[in-house]
Amino acid sequence: MSLTFGSVVLKVSDVSRAAEFWRSALGYVSQDGAPAFLKPATGDGPEIHLDDEDRTHLDLWVDRGSSHVEAEVGRLIALGAKRVDWDYPSDADFVVLADTEGNLFCVIA
Repeated sequence: MSLTFGSVVLKVSDVSRAAEFWRSALGYVSQDGAPAFLKPATGDGPEIHLDDEDRTHLDLWVDRGSSHVEAEVGRLIALGAKRVDWDYPSDADFVVLADTEGNLFCVIA
């Protein structure tokens, strides 16, 4: 099982303006034409998700589907992370945790 840094979610007030900045700054491209989802033009590296509602946080991706999410969550809690109370949608494929300093991050299938 492997956990990777998949994306960073940035809270922004203007998605289009932020997308233009980050595309130019990092050489990223819009994913499937959606300005809020940016990926490296080379395909290598973490993605950026621009959101005007969500908090800035990291998304960590589990490489083997949702059945392994809880195993990774357990491992991260053993390292000092804490589970965060969150209003999850019924089809959630993620778990919200906080690191030892209270910074939020998601573990995603």
